[in-house]
Amino acid sequence: MDFFVLALAAFFAGLVDAVVGGGGLIQVPALFSFMPGTAPATLLGTNKLASIWGTSVAAANYLRVVSLRWSMVLPAAAMAFVFSFCGAILVTHIPPTYLRTALPFILLAIAIYTFKKKELGVSHTPLFAGNKEIGMAMLAGGLIGFYDGFFGPGTGSFFVFVFVRMFGFDFLRASAVAKLLNVACNAAALLWFGFSGHVIWQLGLAMAVCGVLGSVTGSRLAIKHGSGFVRKMFLVVVACLIIKTSFDAFFK
Repeated sequence: MDFFVLALAAFFAGLVDAVVGGGGLIQVPALFSFMPGTAPATLLGTNKLASIWGTSVAAANYLRVVSLRWSMVLPAAAMAFVFSFCGAILVTHIPPTYLRTALPFILLAIAIYTFKKKELGVSHTPLFAGNKEIGMAMLAGGLIGFYDGFFGPGTGSFFVFVFVRMFGFDFLRASAVAKLLNVACNAAALLWFGFSGHVIWQLGLAMAVCGVLGSVTGSRLAIKHGSGFVRKMFLVVVACLIIKTSFDAFFK
């Protein structure tokens, strides 16, 4: 029964994550609920193993219909990888206490801004070009990548928001970039967790299969229904993140 619930959680986590990020809202609590005696680092490592495959498949699906500038994406992904790895190392020495408290307020500001700006992310009108776009993307990849390794909740949603608000991307292309950068972040964290022995490989791979099925479903929905659908999903996921992070910060 426990495995069935975890498999179902992995499927829905993959679906949500493929559209707009935030799949960890479903998968991580499920792992902690059904495996309370397992070390938290091991559960987080297993989550990364389960997530990276679905995220990769979703990225591949987006790339079939969305064109991106690889000269911008690849340097940003490299920065996300390096800084996510650094963040994962740092969190073993410094707990993210203050960040945990501030996160609900940051997410609330993002939700209000996105809700009020109805035109945000509807059209694709890049605000930067050339080396400036590459430099800004590397900065975004490094900062959010570090956050992902150090703490993590809502990383995909942060990537989507930054590329919509700061870069002028529509929600569909922003989701495509977010998937690629998420793969880099997950790979870095998985490298650290795997090296330190904090991964349940059999469970993680089994959940990965379900996550891939969810990712295929979610990315197809996003591609079929376009940026308007992704925007609505973004607001729903951010609202759920606000509730979840508020509970974790103030009531646990």
